[in-house]
Amino acid sequence: MGEFELLERIRRRLPPPGPEVRIGNGDDAAITVPPGATATSVDALLDGVHFRREWSNPAGIGRKALAVALSDLAAMGVRAGEAYVVLGVPSDLGEDACLELLDGMAALAAETGTTLAGGDVTRAPVLTLAVTVVGHAAQLDAFVTRAGARPGDALVLTGELGGAAAGLLLLEAAASGSPIARQLEPRPRLVEGRALAEAGATAMIDLSDGLGGDASHLAAASGIGLRIETAALPLEEGVAEVAAARGRDPLELAVNGGEDYELLAALPADRVEQAAATVGERGGTRLTRIGEVVAGEGVEIRLPGGGRLPPRGFDQLR
Repeated sequence: MGEFELLERIRRRLPPPGPEVRIGNGDDAAITVPPGATATSVDALLDGVHFRREWSNPAGIGRKALAVALSDLAAMGVRAGEAYVVLGVPSDLGEDACLELLDGMAALAAETGTTLAGGDVTRAPVLTLAVTVVGHAAQLDAFVTRAGARPGDALVLTGELGGAAAGLLLLEAAASGSPIARQLEPRPRLVEGRALAEAGATAMIDLSDGLGGDASHLAAASGIGLRIETAALPLEEGVAEVAAARGRDPLELAVNGGEDYELLAALPADRVEQAAATVGERGGTRLTRIGEVVAGEGVEIRLPGGGRLPPRGFDQLR
């Protein structure tokens, strides 16, 4: 396999570019003409850290790499635009596997309206994917950041929690079960993020490192406190059974497990009902009120019996 031959085969398989792209793959740089404002995010995935090749086929790995990057744009409440991919290829990964990986990524790109506008290929000791994504909005104030939550806002969550953590337990035990798909095939909540932004979300974050850890990031950025009721948390189907079989607390998986890639948002309390209807209609996803924004600082995760659950999350360097 040669670099230039592989790049040419990749270019022939890419879907058509989006409306902002004037020059994409094939030149020294991509040229885009975006609307009023853009958001840019970078994610890197490495074999043995973020995925394992024995658990997923190349198409699934490519899809996951793009999905987790797009999740950051979902949290900003904007439309996906372009993606730029750096692929590090180990010596035991052949050309056909590289193309299968691209096909998985291209399938999600087509579903989300994302243009694969450029990138690079290099040799690497393990399979590595670094994905840069760019989102677009008509104006700067259309973006939802982590920093706008206000006391009195409702705290809402898309979808369900704990599935990715439960899926990881099953994969590590070489077992089977429904949560595995949630670990291997995360879903970027782009449609839901835009719906929440239109509903007036004051702050938003995607749950990549766990509800406890990411809620703490939102609270710190907004300079407020968050109160979360665990009794209101929606659990992914199968999480309770996986947790019980392995002596784990399902709430611990839901709060601190990570990789669910749902959206946590602060929203004016009088807009929750309408936002839930819109999110359900557009994305087929439920929106659950799980707590509130309060004056103060930090995150209080309250158990039904009156206890508290520490707000931990996944740390890449620990």
